[in-house]
This record gives sequence, structure tokens and C-alpha cells, in this order.
Amino acid sequence: MNIRRVVLDTNILVSALLSPTGNPARIYKMFLTGVLSLVLSRDIFEEYQEVLQRPRLRIPANDAKTVLAAVWLYGEKITPFPSTNAMIDEDDRVFYDTAKTADAYLITGNKKHYPHEPFILTPKEFWEL
Repeated sequence: MNIRRVVLDTNILVSALLSPTGNPARIYKMFLTGVLSLVLSRDIFEEYQEVLQRPRLRIPANDAKTVLAAVWLYGEKITPFPSTNAMIDEDDRVFYDTAKTADAYLITGNKKHYPHEPFILTPKEFWEL
């Protein structure tokens, strides 16, 4: 079986925690069950940590801690090669570069923030693969 590699934009993890029946949650569960390989860099993990703990999101601390532990323990950690593509939001570059380096899908709720590339998908588009 060929395990697909994915990079999850932070908004996908947030959505998975806030809406446990939506496509982002289904994709996260695919990672937990070993159907997907989650690829991340240290910078991505640090962003996950910062965002999942924002009080305004009201994500229970134990839920955030559990997700972060699983991501760090079971995720595939790499150092991405930097790109020079124009980006609308430079904070998103690390997700793009990590996916490109890992030859992985980048799953995001904000496709407009990224260059138009076939490996960048919304959760719905990924699910329909």
C-alpha cells in the first residue's frame, strides 16, 4: 500500500479540533490510523503549538496537547528547501516549501494564499482523490 504524504496547514488542524465530523477531522484521523504520513518541519510544529493554544479559539488544552503530541511523535520531520516563489503571506511559505521538498500534498483551507500548483488541495479536493 502506498501511503500518501501530506502537509497540513494550521487551519486544517484547527478545523479538525473544532468540527470533529468535517473533512479536516477525517483527514487528521487518516494520519492517526497510519493511512497518511504527516510531514512537518520544526517551524510548522512551532506554529501549530502557538495557534492551537490561542485562547480565542477555545480549543481545550488537553485536546491541543494530545494533537501536538501525536503530530510530534508520529509526524515525519524534515528540513524544507527554501523556495523563491511569490507568496501572498510569507508565513505560509514554510508549508509550501515543506510540501514541495517532501513531494507531498499541501492541504489548506486557504488555497488563494499559495501559488497555483496541483499538489495544493482543499480538504474536500483531497477527500475526493
